Amino acid sequence: MTSDRKTVVIVDDHPMFRIGLKSILARDETYEVVGEAGTAVEALKLAKKQVPDYMIIDISLPDKNGIELTREVLRLLPDCKVLIVSMHTKIFYVTEALRMGALGYLVKESTSETLLKGLDAVSKGRRFVDPSLSKEIAEDLGEAGESNMVDIAYKRLTKREQEIMRLVAEGFTTKEIAERLFISIKTVDNHRANIMNKLGIHRTVELIRYAARIGLIDLDT
Repeated sequence: MTSDRKTVVIVDDHPMFRIGLKSILARDETYEVVGEAGTAVEALKLAKKQVPDYMIIDISLPDKNGIELTREVLRLLPDCKVLIVSMHTKIFYVTEALRMGALGYLVKESTSETLLKGLDAVSKGRRFVDPSLSKEIAEDLGEAGESNMVDIAYKRLTKREQEIMRLVAEGFTTKEIAERLFISIKTVDNHRANIMNKLGIHRTVELIRYAARIGLIDLDT
C-alpha cells in the first residue's frame, strides 16, 4: 500500500535527472515520490503541501542555493530528512550542507544502490557521505561533531595557506600580505588561488564569511 511508503519530494532543475531519480525510487516499495520541483520556491510550496518524509535536494538551483533551501525546509519541517545530491565534491559544500541540517550527501554520478543506501541511513538518523568522496574526507566527516564540522576544510590548508587566509579575511591587500610575510606578490596570489580552490569558494566575501563562521575573525569588531 502506498500509504505505508515514505514520501519523497525531489528538487532539481534538470527534468531528466528528476526522471532518473523517480525511476530508481519506483523500483523500491519503501518510497513514493509525491512531488518534484525545479526551483527553491516551488520546493517550499511542495514541502508545505505534502509534508514529505524526505527531500532530495540539488545545490545548484536557479533561484537559491540548495544548502540555504535545506535550512529553510528544516525550519518549516524539522522532522523531514534531507539528502543532498549534487555535482559538487568540494568538502566545503559537504560540510556546509551537513551544518545546515542535511543528513546525507551524494554526488550525481553515484549508483542507484548508493542512493538507496543513503536514504536508508538517513531514515535511521545516521549521517551518510558518498563513498566516492575520498576516504580521508569521509573519515573526517564521520569523526566530526557538530561543533567542529565546519573547520574540517580549513584544517586541510597548509600552515602558510591558513596564515594568508586569515590576513585576507582581516582585510590586508595582496601587496601588504607579501610585505608582511616577506614573500612575492605572485606567491601570495598562488596561495590565495589554492585556498579558494580547496575551500570551493570563488569570492573574497565568501571567504570572509567562512572565516567568521569558523571563528577565525570577528565581524563585530
